Amino acid sequence: MRDIRFEDMHLFARVADLGSLSAVARERDVPASQVSRTLARIEQSCGARLVHRSTHGLTLTAEGLTFLDYCRRITGTLDELEGEFAQQSGQPSGWVRVASSSVVAEHLLIPSFESLQHKHPQLRVELLVDDRMADMVQGGIDIAIRTGPPLTDTVVARPLGTLARALYATPGYLQAHGVPQHPDELRQHRLITNSAVAFLNHWPFLIDGEPQVRVADGHWRSGSTAITARLALQGLGIARLATVVADPLVRQGQLAPVLAPFVDLQPSPIHAITLTRRHRLPKIQACIDHWAQWFSPQESRA
Repeated sequence: MRDIRFEDMHLFARVADLGSLSAVARERDVPASQVSRTLARIEQSCGARLVHRSTHGLTLTAEGLTFLDYCRRITGTLDELEGEFAQQSGQPSGWVRVASSSVVAEHLLIPSFESLQHKHPQLRVELLVDDRMADMVQGGIDIAIRTGPPLTDTVVARPLGTLARALYATPGYLQAHGVPQHPDELRQHRLITNSAVAFLNHWPFLIDGEPQVRVADGHWRSGSTAITARLALQGLGIARLATVVADPLVRQGQLAPVLAPFVDLQPSPIHAITLTRRHRLPKIQACIDHWAQWFSPQESRA
């Protein structure tokens, strides 16, 4: 077993996480045959079958589960060792895999990268953009930037700021179709909704001081918040957009607020989410510390 390398342990842990050799191969951009050969070599070094292969995927044997437990402990210790050296050198380093929605990525994270690189030149960031909530284990994600409260107690969450949403349309659309004066009039309009995240279609209002929700039935739908904004800019209807995206476009005259006296902005907290076993790594802490400072001046609009 002394022939097994640290990288072999990382690979085996990813095989266990993803349950597919081809998925691990795609993640590492190598042929699936290379992953298969590495797994066979690990099994040969262990002198035991670690994985059952079937048409339904991969499952770990009892020996595989034992080996996985040691892999996680050993690679976790290696991460801690790297962190110790990073702390002593004063320079966090290495790749950090970050997942976020398209809105947060485009309007909050990417503008922060230049100052992050200036502060920590040895850090490297891989940005995974998807409006759907990512599986941090399967995706190998170090930090997930998410709106709303954390969903489980198995993660560490640090608040960064808030994200508010309101209704907008182009001046051209409102001229052609009329300006709604009450939320009940939305049923007469073309609405742009989200097909990936259902709760984004629950549009909150304050009517006579009472909170009410209208479930928007879209004439146009998209699974991307960035595309939703583009549909609105095309004059195709009314959309609920993040204020950090829409307000600059309002100032430029490209969009106009809709039903502003009634819209309940309901700012959602933005959290940096990390897995409990990795949140103390200096490279992860350095990123989160930077974003906590970066987001805070924009709290009223972020």
